[in-house]
Amino acid sequence: MDHFRYRGNELFAEDLAAAEIANAVGTPCFVYSRATLERHYRVYREAFGELDGLVCFAVKANSNLAVLNVLARLGSGFDIVSGGELERVLAAGGEAGKTVFSGPGKSAGEIRLALAAGIRCFNIESAAELERVNGIAAETGKIAAVSLRINPDVDAGTHPYIATGLKENKFGIPAEQALALYEQAARLPAVEAVGIDCHIGSQLTSIAPYLDAIDRLLPIVETLREKGTPLRHFDIGGGLGVRYGGESPPRPDELMRAVAELFRGRGLEIIIEPGRSIAANAGIFITRVEYLKSNGSRHFAIVDGGMNDLLRPALYGAWQDIIPLNRRGGASRCYDIVGPVCESADFLGKARALCLEPGDLLAVRGAGAYGFVMSSNYNSRGRAAEVMVDGDAFHIVREREDSAALFARESTLPQAHPAS
Repeated sequence: MDHFRYRGNELFAEDLAAAEIANAVGTPCFVYSRATLERHYRVYREAFGELDGLVCFAVKANSNLAVLNVLARLGSGFDIVSGGELERVLAAGGEAGKTVFSGPGKSAGEIRLALAAGIRCFNIESAAELERVNGIAAETGKIAAVSLRINPDVDAGTHPYIATGLKENKFGIPAEQALALYEQAARLPAVEAVGIDCHIGSQLTSIAPYLDAIDRLLPIVETLREKGTPLRHFDIGGGLGVRYGGESPPRPDELMRAVAELFRGRGLEIIIEPGRSIAANAGIFITRVEYLKSNGSRHFAIVDGGMNDLLRPALYGAWQDIIPLNRRGGASRCYDIVGPVCESADFLGKARALCLEPGDLLAVRGAGAYGFVMSSNYNSRGRAAEVMVDGDAFHIVREREDSAALFARESTLPQAHPAS
């Protein structure tokens, strides 16, 4: 459920007409709904029931400071994959003690930053990383809490670019190496193994892969307990899908009810790292039709938003619903919605039945996750504005980039050629 709904023939974002926002801030732009973000977080939080648990929002899905601040105010934890994301969490009012650091390529500088901030846990993805964290923690006089990210070799049934739990993927530690690496961690002086972690992919539309992954890792937890190394938490990762079109993903409460049956009585805190399922349908991407054209066999609506703004369709062939901000009467036509970027992959949607005129405003739904965060300045295009709606008011939470901002950090060569 989200708060982007038609009232009559006009699309509203909470209590504001979406066209009013677009006309005020310009297009293209991303528009987020505070009420939707809060609702989606609370669904997860409440789904834990009597179980001990922590929701850690996956910052990579949407790292805007306002989005993070809305969630931090509700008590959310955060899942980060870079030092930059950690600094964003702290700037937004998030707690380092509720932040877990994932990702297979943590640099020495990022590890030092995280230790200084006092993050909750490092999700370790290799023996080499474990040694690096131990060495840096020892240098700084700290004990680093670590959780080993175990690769359960589970097929999540998702796009290969966002599958992370198979042996062929770069993520995690093979399950058969897990016990040896926990034993290695126990011998190291500056780390403490406090948990186990897995993440099998994104945009998952079934509960079964989660349960399969947990079933494969719980024996590791029990073996460690028997050996006198009890863990405190089990991080089940994130990846729960959303409905972009015809998908039917389970609700967070359905997932958590199923997970609860596996953890009841085990004395483990559960950590979950949702990103897309909190943020995706809390945002839309608004773009304006510049031209309509036909080549005889195909019809194109050329809009001012492109693949540099919203990459998912070009990168994954992803399908996202595209709707008019103001529904007009008349016959529809089948359009490819394409952008101004000089690439044939520059499309937002293909074969969409719409009744359009130049100047019309369109909304791409499900754009609150992996939208702005994946945008770029390709073709020297400034990145879009981001807006947060709060009831009957809106706030610009990131200004549109102008041309000066694009090359502010660049310089030309000196005028005189140096002597050879």
